[in-house]
Amino acid sequence: MTVLIGQLFTGVSIGAVLLLIALGLALTFGQMGVINMAHGEFIMAGAYTTYVLQQVITAAGWSLLVALPVAFVVAGAMGVLLEFLLIRRLYARPLDTLLVTWGVSLILQQLARDIFGSPNVQTRAPEWLTGNVALPGGITVANNRLFILVLAGGAVAALTVALQATPLGRRIRAVVQNRDLAAVSGIATARVDRMTFFIGSGLAGIAGVALTLLGPIGPTMGTNLIIDAFLVVVVGGIGQLKGTVIVAFALGVLQATGEYLTTLSVAKVMVFVAIVAFLQWRPQGLFTLRTRSLA
Repeated sequence: MTVLIGQLFTGVSIGAVLLLIALGLALTFGQMGVINMAHGEFIMAGAYTTYVLQQVITAAGWSLLVALPVAFVVAGAMGVLLEFLLIRRLYARPLDTLLVTWGVSLILQQLARDIFGSPNVQTRAPEWLTGNVALPGGITVANNRLFILVLAGGAVAALTVALQATPLGRRIRAVVQNRDLAAVSGIATARVDRMTFFIGSGLAGIAGVALTLLGPIGPTMGTNLIIDAFLVVVVGGIGQLKGTVIVAFALGVLQATGEYLTTLSVAKVMVFVAIVAFLQWRPQGLFTLRTRSLA
């Protein structure tokens, strides 16, 4: 039982990381149908924001707390710039958005190499995130993993409240359900798209801050994350926040179980096989979007 509960906590911590990575993508991909391959580089931007702030604010705890809002704004601004300069001209051409954003991701990777160098860099974790929390039954949970779990839960809660209880959230949901009807009703869909991209990209920046607690950061860290983010969003259902949350934790538990029983590589294969089998059975994802479209 102790081993089972320990693996469950491990899976939940992996799921929290997956959720943070995929949360912003669920918003932008769900509303606008944009296959943003540069999402991983927005995560990288958030991670490097933490690194830069630690050079200015030497106290690791304060620099981490300051990095969360700053990374949100930095990555969000990058997303708005990308949407304004390129993506808004390609909304009806999803394949072109994939190619364009992939090119942008390569440019951002090279820019990171030019500024910070090719080798990975390490940030310092605050002392209050370096230890473990002992739970009954001899189970220990790393403080940094627990912090990421709380951060992911807070991000989901804040996004849910924003979508359900604010005028911007109501406009976003209206555009998701029927863009044409929202436009003729007086909603400035282009402005809503821009704000949605800002929020989604900003959430990627927050994910980047969280990932600095788990290991070194480098110019190609986004490439290793983008596939997992898309898998979580697609399996959960396009534009479905609750599906993203459920699938992120389910895949985290599945991967943790596979790692315990076999190896990391085999566990990854198990996850991919499970995803392929699920999408064969339910290609629309775990949840589907109800719309008012007459088509």
